[in-house]
Amino acid sequence: MTLTQLQIFSLVAELQGFTAAAARLRISQSAVSHAIRQLERELDVELLQRRQGRVELSDIGRQLLPRMRGMLGLAETVRQEAADARGMRQGTLRIGSFGPTSSMRLLPAILAHYRAQYPGIEIHIDEGPDRLVLQWLQDRRIDVGFVVLPEPRFDTCVLLEDQMVAVLPAHHALAERPAVTLAELCGDPFVLTEAGSAELVSHLFQAARLRPNIRYRCAQLLSTLEIVASGEAVTLVAEMALPKVPYPAGYVSRPLSPPVKRRVGLAVLSESEATPAARAFLQLAARLQREGRLGV
Repeated sequence: MTLTQLQIFSLVAELQGFTAAAARLRISQSAVSHAIRQLERELDVELLQRRQGRVELSDIGRQLLPRMRGMLGLAETVRQEAADARGMRQGTLRIGSFGPTSSMRLLPAILAHYRAQYPGIEIHIDEGPDRLVLQWLQDRRIDVGFVVLPEPRFDTCVLLEDQMVAVLPAHHALAERPAVTLAELCGDPFVLTEAGSAELVSHLFQAARLRPNIRYRCAQLLSTLEIVASGEAVTLVAEMALPKVPYPAGYVSRPLSPPVKRRVGLAVLSESEATPAARAFLQLAARLQREGRLGV
């Protein structure tokens, strides 16, 4: 069993295909198939099941995948610790990001300083809903991820705090109010965005024993704002997720009453086991936060 075989298996599982994995690795599809066959032969189990052009994990493959990714992560840590002794001239950092707050307000500022200090580190960025970033961390698909805090499962650091705001059509009756309650948002169709605060929004309504009239679910914030601006629904999002200049026109935001705060930070599965590249990213982000250079 080699690290190359584990890497190929992990990528095939992630991309759900031999062709896609071969393209990503820039090797032939036959080489990918050969590596998987050799790994399955050595372990004497079927790791992947081929079904109508798709590749799915078998039960044992699903069980072993996190362990294999852990082995790959440990190997990367060894390589990076050796590189760290040489000034971290090379290595890989895999980052998970969600929504406009992390992808547009936090990540660019951190990356600008990080690349200046560690130009040899290759950076991979995956973007998805906040709950998916948490799953990527758990599965060791990424080294560090932006998350909505608190998250007791991981080692974390806080980067910014903002507030949740109601977003309403510009001519909505509640738009004249200085603040809006959760109960008042239950009187209209509601659009739930998965662009960074879906879990928090759902928890807020559940804790208040309220049920919003969810008519729409959107993966992207701009789609959510389009629906609100058209007068079709109301929503609840984090203030810093909103564009600095309202786009599209036709919506307004109002704070909640009572106010609800949201904290965003970085998380790693375990800081003591994180790669040097991930620890450096975490430490740099924390320093920039202390200096007030994030989230503006």
